[in-house]
Amino acid sequence: MVQVITSARPEWIFPFTGLQPAQFRRLVRLVAERGGDAIADGRPGRQWPLDLPDRVLLVAAYWRTNLTMRQIGPLFGVSHSAAHRVIDTLGPLLALAPVRRRPVDQIAIVDGTLIPIRDHRLAAPSKNYRYSTNLQVAIDASTRLVIALGDPQPGNRNDTIVYRTSGIDQKLAGRPVMADGAYRGNPDVIIPYRKPRDGSPLPAWKQELNDQHRTVRAQVEHALARMKTWKILRDYRRAASTLTDTASAIAHLHNIALTG
Repeated sequence: MVQVITSARPEWIFPFTGLQPAQFRRLVRLVAERGGDAIADGRPGRQWPLDLPDRVLLVAAYWRTNLTMRQIGPLFGVSHSAAHRVIDTLGPLLALAPVRRRPVDQIAIVDGTLIPIRDHRLAAPSKNYRYSTNLQVAIDASTRLVIALGDPQPGNRNDTIVYRTSGIDQKLAGRPVMADGAYRGNPDVIIPYRKPRDGSPLPAWKQELNDQHRTVRAQVEHALARMKTWKILRDYRRAASTLTDTASAIAHLHNIALTG
C-alpha cells in the first residue's frame, strides 16, 4: 500500500494534531522517553511498520477524524490490524501527566460532558438521547490548561455524584474548585447562589457575584469544546476501558497547542 499521510510533510501535522511541527517533534521525543525500547525504531525482533513520528501522527489522525481502522490504515500504508496495534500501544503514552500540587490560591474549574459510547458496559441512556458516559474535566482558571480528568461514569448520573465517584475530587484536593449549580451538595465546590425558595429575586450583590462566577466558569466550557474538535469524543467506538487514556491524551494535545 502507498502511504498518503506522513510526518515528513509538515503540512499534514497541524490538521491532524493541532500542533506546530516543532511542538509535534517535542511530543514525539516525550513518547519515545515514555515508551523506551518497546517502541523504539530498529529494535530487535519484529519491526514496527512505521517510524515513531508517523505512528504518533497515525494515532492523532485516528482521534481527530474518528475513521475506522480499515479507513485509517491505508492512509498510512499499513493494514488495519497494524493500525490497531499502533493505537493500542502508543495511545496510553500520550496521556496527560498527573496533576501537580499547586498553591491554594490557584482555582480549578470543573464541568462534566457526555461522551457517546457504543460499549454499553459503561454507558447509559442520557439526556443527549444516546448511550453515553459522563466525563469530568478540570482546568486551571489562570492558565486554561486541563489539569485533571475523572474516570468515565454512566451518563445517567448527575454531575454532583460523578464528581465524587470519578475520583476527580481527590485529584483536586487542596484547590478551590468552581462549578455550576449542578454540583450542589459538594461543600468543597464553589457554586452560584440559588434563588430563594419563595421566588424572590437575588440581592444585587449576589447577582453580581453570580455574573462573575459565570464569566470565569465559561473557560471550562470552551476547553470542552476545543477537546471535542477531536471527533472520537463525539462517537466513541472503542472499548470503554480505553476512554480514560484517550481523553487524557487529547487533553495533553490540547494543552500543548494552548501553551505554544
